[in-house]
Amino acid sequence: MDHNPRLSVSEVLYVGLCRKIGTPTEVAIRRDVMDMHEMIEKPVYNHRGIAVMKSGSYREGFRLRSSDIDTMFWHYNYKLITDISQSRFYNTTEHVILLMEDSDTPPGFVRLSLLTPTKHEITISCLVLFNGSAYISSRLWREMHFQLQNKVHIKKENLRLHGPCSSGFHGSIEFDLAHCLATFPWPKLLGSWVDRCQRHTWPPVPVLEIILKNECHCVPIGSKVNVTSNELEWRLSFSQAEQQLVCTMNHTQFLCYGLLKIFLKEIINCRENELLCSYYMKTTMFWMMQSGQVTWCPTNLLDCFWNCLKYLIHCVYCGVFPNFFIPQNNMFRNKVVGVTRKSLLRQLHLYYRMGVSCLLLSPTLRSILESALSSPSIVLSAAEGKFLSLVDLDICGINELCNLNFPAQKIWQFYIYLKSINTLSRLSLSSYQLLTLQYCTAESLVHLAFIMTNSASCYTHKNIYYIDTIICGMLKMAAILGPVSDLLYLALYYYRTERYDKTLHITCITKERLSQTCIMYNETVDRQKYNEAVGNLSLSRRMKIAWVNDVRLLKTIPFLEELCIEQFVSQHNGETLLIVSPFVVVEMLSVLSHHRLGNRTQCLQSLTDLQTLLLYDDGRYAPLFTRDLSWQILGICQHAVGDLQGALESFEESLKQEPYHKIKEATDFRIECVKQQIQRNVHM
Repeated sequence: MDHNPRLSVSEVLYVGLCRKIGTPTEVAIRRDVMDMHEMIEKPVYNHRGIAVMKSGSYREGFRLRSSDIDTMFWHYNYKLITDISQSRFYNTTEHVILLMEDSDTPPGFVRLSLLTPTKHEITISCLVLFNGSAYISSRLWREMHFQLQNKVHIKKENLRLHGPCSSGFHGSIEFDLAHCLATFPWPKLLGSWVDRCQRHTWPPVPVLEIILKNECHCVPIGSKVNVTSNELEWRLSFSQAEQQLVCTMNHTQFLCYGLLKIFLKEIINCRENELLCSYYMKTTMFWMMQSGQVTWCPTNLLDCFWNCLKYLIHCVYCGVFPNFFIPQNNMFRNKVVGVTRKSLLRQLHLYYRMGVSCLLLSPTLRSILESALSSPSIVLSAAEGKFLSLVDLDICGINELCNLNFPAQKIWQFYIYLKSINTLSRLSLSSYQLLTLQYCTAESLVHLAFIMTNSASCYTHKNIYYIDTIICGMLKMAAILGPVSDLLYLALYYYRTERYDKTLHITCITKERLSQTCIMYNETVDRQKYNEAVGNLSLSRRMKIAWVNDVRLLKTIPFLEELCIEQFVSQHNGETLLIVSPFVVVEMLSVLSHHRLGNRTQCLQSLTDLQTLLLYDDGRYAPLFTRDLSWQILGICQHAVGDLQGALESFEESLKQEPYHKIKEATDFRIECVKQQIQRNVHM
């Protein structure tokens, strides 16, 4: 008897999307890690009077190629009020008080009138007189912060203005940075939204209370109603509320949202004219969830999608797409109109008439559905969509932790990080939240140690020994708490402080640990050996024994003198860090340390090991995207030991790799130095 009956198309789609988008556990891990990282960072930003919030599909838990990271910044000393009487709650000498006016603006947009004098240069430069009062120009605000962002953070050609944001790319991930203004409490014009939520009992009361306790924001972009006179308009943004609403979704709803995003990107917007954006898909989900007319379960996923598509077609037909928070705000206005609206309507009607087969127009969905539609006897386990093995969950965890970054650059900032971690550790947390604290502790200790190292000139001879003891203690603690590869930061410090014997001792220990069969690096692992070796251990122990990360060298911290040129060039070209395989770092430090000690034989053996690694590895131990720097390191080592021809060939090989680190100028410089040295040797 068949105990595993054939799944419906909806169930096949559910299982396939779990594999593509993530299981409930994977999505929970992603959110737990990002939540905890934000909580750790919050006190550092608060100390500077700034609040930061990440949003966008990446923050919501998606890891699709199109997932972006949106970051919103706002200053606490700007206070937005909806009634002049509220100004009495603020200190006019410390706060910039702005009155939100919506009496003659399009729905969802406001003007910001300055009520108090200010010495803030950006605010003053953005003032425009209108009807006898001073208003903040959204256009000038947006342009001023774009210019500041260009100077401080990202290379100019990597950044562009996009709507209210400064947009660019970190690797393959798109990001948006928005400098906005926060309003608390929520504007009175949203009272009808609260009433609607209470009538429909969605979102649930506890979630609604959380939303109303947080801010909403004004972002610097005007409406499209009259583009010639919208300079003073600011759009109301509800990113915090939207994030809470997405987190209330059950997994079928989350997958339906992801399905809509894939459908939009790979089917609707595969043409040149992209009229719709993913925000329409999110809004569609909110309206359908609040309507209460859809049964959200895995066996009904296709019907859930179909209801959402019908709602979207209805909106295009009417030419009205109401904002979820302010329905009077027609988001189609001046965008989906006239001939373009009719063309889009024909396109959507065509997909609707095609039925399920329209999903096959998407390469992603076709790979999921083809086997189900072509084979009447396909059998899958429904559990495949709900559960993953221990190895898969750990791969998810290490990937999330690896993507965390620490923008702090000063000693006091890392002290605040560590104090924040200590405070958070007393809370009742999930296992992955606790793991994030542990990982961030190790990262903070490493960065703090090297920042203190680079401040050594500030210390007297009397306390250098004391500082060195502290630095070694922090790096040893980081090695105890963090992944296996964190031990290499101690080796880097010993090399930098000319303790080459200790460097070799640490690299020997690290190399031995990296050779274990249970090691998990770059999503590569022997699953059986991993389960046998660490399967019964706690999550924390598994990270310390079997997880391996790349060695990440921040642009602001000189870790190794031999790579300073590469760090400088990469930073100049807009990259934030150098990423090196730990297997490459082990051999590099062995070569350089043996060379410094005069151990010629061991030096050449380590050099051969490094060269062999790069020549014959398929990307398992030296990821392909880091090969530009890996070949550069081999060339640096060959140059150091006097193999000029080998160094020249390695530098030339570096130029052939994917320019991930953007170090071409450094490579060209090193090639020129080697050629000049070869010529000098010829003439001697």
